Amino acid sequence: MVKLGVTLPVEDGLSAPQYLQLARAAEDHGYDSVWVGEVAGPEVFSMLGLMAGATSRIRVGSGIAGIHPRSAALTAMGFATLASAAPGRVLAGLGVSSPMIVQDWHGRDFARPLATVEGYVGALRAAWAGERVEVEFPRVHGFRSGLLPPVVPPIVLGAMNPGMLRLAGRIADGVFITWCTPDEVAAKLALVREGERAAGRAPGTVWAMSSFWGYAGDRADEAAEKLRRVVLQYAMVPTHRASFAATFPELERATELWRAGERRQALALVTPEAVARLCVVGDGAAVADRARALGEAGVELAVVLTPGAVPGDLDGPLATISALADAAHVGAGR
Repeated sequence: MVKLGVTLPVEDGLSAPQYLQLARAAEDHGYDSVWVGEVAGPEVFSMLGLMAGATSRIRVGSGIAGIHPRSAALTAMGFATLASAAPGRVLAGLGVSSPMIVQDWHGRDFARPLATVEGYVGALRAAWAGERVEVEFPRVHGFRSGLLPPVVPPIVLGAMNPGMLRLAGRIADGVFITWCTPDEVAAKLALVREGERAAGRAPGTVWAMSSFWGYAGDRADEAAEKLRRVVLQYAMVPTHRASFAATFPELERATELWRAGERRQALALVTPEAVARLCVVGDGAAVADRARALGEAGVELAVVLTPGAVPGDLDGPLATISALADAAHVGAGR
């Protein structure tokens, strides 16, 4: 059966102690891993440290840490620190994020994303091996880490477009196939396998994970309305649009309306069918069915992103974690 993970709802305005409640709930219910992304809420490394300290068995991962705001040397130090505190439990999820976040929020250059990722991953692997790091792009010259991880964190590369999927096959340990429905998994994994072959790696070297929004609380109508807006906001990101094309045929028109300030008209184009392809609002069995479908399509780890019905809602995510565990019978850790 597919392994299950939880991604914390980092855009819901919860506090660090509330996120820790969710992490502990995931551990108590027997989940494989708990992940934390980074947008404009919690900072990922401090949150991971808190999560590792608040749990004892569950794996903790960055899902996803953007590579542009931090140098490769600093990121190598961060993951080495986490791995020394929680050996064998840390997963290094990395990705390029989006031009808006990288350029507008952090003032960094978004150019050459594939080359940047490849050099960055090479720098991390060299640093964790105790080697002197010499990478031309992004430039790291002469760095040598003074703290080596007792267990090297697996590198999981967030990927949605063909070039990044192939690169994940060439250089990563795992691939996070983002915003992917079960019927799209096979085509995306085929690109990962192409990358494996190009690098001379055995087929299946790179394991796959995928996430979806899931809600199994008692405020389903509010959660469904919130997720309509969430789907549109993610679909409008320039680097994400191709991945939403099949799900959201009216995306270009909706984007035009949104940018013109016609928010209601834009949201009206987000059909219930589009939301249902990427989100599950229902009971634990419905959420478990989506995770199972991803597993049957070839994903080894299905990760549920647990939004609340409204900002600040902790009860909804807690209910979803519990209901999915019960429906999928993963509660052996309780």
